[in-house]
Amino acid sequence: MGRAARLPAEPCTGRVESLSHDGRGVAHLNGKAVFIHGALPGEEVRFRYTRIQRRFDEGVVEEVLEPAAERVEPRCPHFGVCGGCSLQHLDSAAQLRAKQQVLIDALERIGGVRPGEILPPLLGPVWGYRRKARIGVKYVAKKGKVLVGFRERGSSFVADLSCCPILHPQVGERIADLGRLVDALSIRDQVPQIEVSMGDAACVLLFRVLAAPSAEDCQRLLNFGQAQGFHIYLQPAGPDSITPLPGQEIELSYRLPRFDLDLAFGPTDFTQVNTELNRLMVDRAVGLLDPQSDERVLDLFCGLGNFTLPLAKRSAWVTGVEGEGGLIDRARRNAARNGLNNLDFQVADLYKPLEGEPWIGERFDKALLDPPRSGAWEILPWLPGLGVRRLVYVSCYPSTLARDSGRLVGELGYRLVAAGVMDMFPHTGHVETLALFESKEKKARNGIRNRA
Repeated sequence: MGRAARLPAEPCTGRVESLSHDGRGVAHLNGKAVFIHGALPGEEVRFRYTRIQRRFDEGVVEEVLEPAAERVEPRCPHFGVCGGCSLQHLDSAAQLRAKQQVLIDALERIGGVRPGEILPPLLGPVWGYRRKARIGVKYVAKKGKVLVGFRERGSSFVADLSCCPILHPQVGERIADLGRLVDALSIRDQVPQIEVSMGDAACVLLFRVLAAPSAEDCQRLLNFGQAQGFHIYLQPAGPDSITPLPGQEIELSYRLPRFDLDLAFGPTDFTQVNTELNRLMVDRAVGLLDPQSDERVLDLFCGLGNFTLPLAKRSAWVTGVEGEGGLIDRARRNAARNGLNNLDFQVADLYKPLEGEPWIGERFDKALLDPPRSGAWEILPWLPGLGVRRLVYVSCYPSTLARDSGRLVGELGYRLVAAGVMDMFPHTGHVETLALFESKEKKARNGIRNRA
């Protein structure tokens, strides 16, 4: 193994050309790309090298010599140290433009496709939006206190935070209080994480504990929860060990008002972190798919029914498929909760062969896919044979959406009608996207209708 390259002793100056997919400014020095944290396109910056590699280098801004017009003052006092955000120094509208370009570039470069239409970006609240999070906890003897927060940028250390403006204010404004709470416990060095899970009307704080709390500890936690409006849960081992403290059990839920639906979920169930943006996303996805009262719809990677139930309100029948049995159980309960009976749910690993699955021999007019970061490559070849002529693909990772788009268009007989971004995670480099495909053989009845 070769010796690591020596970092330049003095800062260097460079002109930033573009923004990388993770929110760093990209410059070129001596023909080599440098990814610079804290730099924006169009700026001239003085930066310090932090890493030298064969294909590219990395650095961090020391001074902005010529600021971009879109540069703004970060709202969070911990920006630059905390790794939870990377784009607070960029105007929100410019963040969306940059994310949209990331999507377009990925579709063209990876998938070899371009959408017929770029959808207007979906934008929800940009502060206090995050209702789900896993927050690190660490007792630091040298500092004489417990730290609560996200990890430091580029480090495994917990950042020393006093507040967090991207978390819902009920939690974000009580970061320091949470640190003092854990610091007062007898097991303060045995609490590595707090998981936040909020519905429309309640918030659960799930404390991961590596040692059993004392009776006094439990009372402190209960008192804090009652005073601040939290429901307190403990997790001493795996997921099956999660237990509410006495009197703290609560059913979380969120509404989808346009469809008159109320969906329940557990503290560790997957739900979107940004509830307001999720509502906009569901509205747009259903509007683009445009299910009719005589049509059958397939919802793949359906989770607890976030799209399945709204689709059932508009179509003749919906089948939801998901690999995690617990989420399917939750989806079935949500269907019953909302009085829906024109749908069914199936457990299936969509990354494995599907021959023999009861739903794979049925016919569907339309489909919705909402896969994890790994995409939906394995299920795509089944879609034409299932009869799917219109497809909405929701993605949390532009690269796999682009890869899958190339297969849908190049091999499977679909065309990419439209695509756009959704700002599910403002002030971060995370890009949530949505794309509409139609069969090349037969266009859907009236083009793009009922767009949200």
